[in-house]
Amino acid sequence: MLFQTASATERRTLPPSVAVSTVAFALRPPADAVLGADAERGDRGITLWIPFVRRTREPFLGRWALPGGPTEWDETLTDTALRTLHDAVLRNPGYLEQLYSFGGVERSADAQRLVTIAYWALYGERDTSKAPNSEPPRREERRASAPRRWDDPDPVRPPDRVTAEGSAADPAPDRNVAWFSADAPPALAFDHSEIVAYALARLRLKTEYAAVAHRFLGPTFTLGQLRAVTEAVSGRKIDPANFRRRALARGRLIDTGETETGTPHRPARLYRFREDTDPGIPRPSDHTPRRSRP
Repeated sequence: MLFQTASATERRTLPPSVAVSTVAFALRPPADAVLGADAERGDRGITLWIPFVRRTREPFLGRWALPGGPTEWDETLTDTALRTLHDAVLRNPGYLEQLYSFGGVERSADAQRLVTIAYWALYGERDTSKAPNSEPPRREERRASAPRRWDDPDPVRPPDRVTAEGSAADPAPDRNVAWFSADAPPALAFDHSEIVAYALARLRLKTEYAAVAHRFLGPTFTLGQLRAVTEAVSGRKIDPANFRRRALARGRLIDTGETETGTPHRPARLYRFREDTDPGIPRPSDHTPRRSRP
């Protein structure tokens, strides 16, 4: 039964609709990315960036929102998170984890009650430096043959410009995806500001986890790079000498005996995390879901 055709009494008994939204963090957006109005922050040091998608239908037509959408009948929740995030970024993340569920009664007051399963993802430098790749033909073919939704905008009419609330952070009206600093996101649709705040708080609590830093940095890194990640996530400057002393005293780092190459200054030593300090949270590619085929 469709929510739009159900009576008022029937609507009260319909189960909630389930959707997925993903907060993706990167130290540096892809080279081909459109940046938000605060792009100059990238010249002042490392910060966290988040991709947002401009909505093309009501409600909140033209407002920025997190990548996501309803889960489809042949998808797991992780499938939906990966598909919708790939649609926006055109790259798969290096790390993906289910974050929290948001199911307030008033989240979607004008339509069927909506429960959103939020994920958070990390894009390391190796992930964002990859060339963008298009989605599989099977997905494109299925979308092309899908019936038009009741709330789809007229395809010949371009989406309206963002409202005055969000117009100050409107980097490119012709592009529906843009990256913004996590410290200065635009006005967001629905309760997505709450989801971003929750994801950022969780990320800051997990800064010490080897898996999180490893996804940003790669297998080896300098203490300066590790400090930069910590500063970007925490949003505050850290004294280099104190950070070095604390990082080495914890016993979680192993000196590889190698130094970085290709630098104009004195090469720094390279470290890696001890294997037993990594929580072992798998990458998305470690979970290959089984799909039902028609």
